[in-house]
Amino acid sequence: MGWDTLLTNHPEMPRKSRLTRDDALFFNNVKRSLFATIRLDVPISTIDPSGLREPASAIVPRVSLDFATKRLRATTVAIDDPGDLAHFLTPERATAFLRRGEGFVTLGEVARFETDSPDAADVWWSEVSAHIDHDSELPGAWGTGPLAVGSFAFDPDRSRVRSVLIVPETIIGRRSGQAWMTRISEGRLSLDLPAMGEPVAPPENVRLTPDGLSGPDWVDIVAEAVERIRAHEISKVVLARSLRAVTDGPIDPRHVLRRLLRAYPMAWNYLVDGMVGATPELLVRRDRTLITSRVLAGTVSLDPGHTDPLRRAEQLAGSGKDIAEHEFAVASVAEALEPYCAAMNVPEAPSVLTLPNVMHLATDITGVVEPDISSLALAGALHPSAAVCGTPTFFAGEVIAELESMDRGRYAGPVGWVDSDGDGEWAIALRGGFVNPAHPEEIRLFAGAGIVADSDPQAELAETEAKFKPMLQALGLA
Repeated sequence: MGWDTLLTNHPEMPRKSRLTRDDALFFNNVKRSLFATIRLDVPISTIDPSGLREPASAIVPRVSLDFATKRLRATTVAIDDPGDLAHFLTPERATAFLRRGEGFVTLGEVARFETDSPDAADVWWSEVSAHIDHDSELPGAWGTGPLAVGSFAFDPDRSRVRSVLIVPETIIGRRSGQAWMTRISEGRLSLDLPAMGEPVAPPENVRLTPDGLSGPDWVDIVAEAVERIRAHEISKVVLARSLRAVTDGPIDPRHVLRRLLRAYPMAWNYLVDGMVGATPELLVRRDRTLITSRVLAGTVSLDPGHTDPLRRAEQLAGSGKDIAEHEFAVASVAEALEPYCAAMNVPEAPSVLTLPNVMHLATDITGVVEPDISSLALAGALHPSAAVCGTPTFFAGEVIAELESMDRGRYAGPVGWVDSDGDGEWAIALRGGFVNPAHPEEIRLFAGAGIVADSDPQAELAETEAKFKPMLQALGLA
């Protein structure tokens, strides 16, 4: 349960969907004030709230830090085009967020904050970034300079997997034809471009093993969900399933990422703390005061060479089931963003987004927000949307917990970055998997489907099979 949920569940507070813009700004300032007034004399590099998962209220005393004797230095320099950014990734302590040849990779860690709440992480990063002295050759260039990279659990109240926000030592990026490098350190900074990483070996003898519900069992829970929807217990629920791939040796996520980058360059390709994937869904992007959220819901599969794309697009655009599923998702995002926006545009009808393996109904929502609402705070306000949870959110979440019988971990949670100005991009961790450091020879893959009253359980199973395809291809299994 996040801080926003704690606030809006208070008996004297309005429901989240009815927050006014002033309410939203007030609650954001309350969060920051409460967190910022409690300090710890702990060096930033040692912050690691370990142990069992805790509710957000228990994290409050550990969020803010005392920087009376500790400041960080950051330097950003323009560099010649470094080529393929993924080739700089090292086997450990490296992250990536790349799309269409742009974005960044990071190396090393200056600080790491493990938490249950995007709200706690937002305030922690605000405190950390306020104590970074930054010199830049590219002042004002969007997305350059110090930043933090994060991956958050879908349901922190039930997951055993911690959310994480990482401040990297080195950032190498490229955007709009400009390449740069940022170094962050407590001491002197080297501005030499790091050497490219060693060659990455593909996994050996990859095979799938049972994980969670079988296909037929998953079809049964979809049928159960449809019955509940038709009984008006909920309007929509997103049910996911998992597969487990096992190899003869440790899986190198860099290999998976490189395969995804080649096959799905239009997706947001991510690698953060064991999570790796290529998601087509942007939760929120903040560029100064302009925000964008891409809502995807409603899907048909594509079989290249055997499917007429135009006909499939027409079928999708005319599907009452898919349109209903999409409208629930659009409404949830618009309602969550409205309190933070001075102006917002929601297109009347969706477009069709075509990917190599599927087509989605897509709606890009745009708006104007106050500059003190960070991209991470917005991600926390948006998650979980109806695109990955359902409608109404709380009851859909209860149905997911009851029927799925698995821990989603950070699958379908926010993944992305925030800079020292609050700008950033947060996608939804879809079309991906998780490599657990404790079992590096295994990777768990996830895929889900939105269930509404007209859903056909067998068709929903086929949809998940199509959504598994990017990761299965990256592992050499499809």
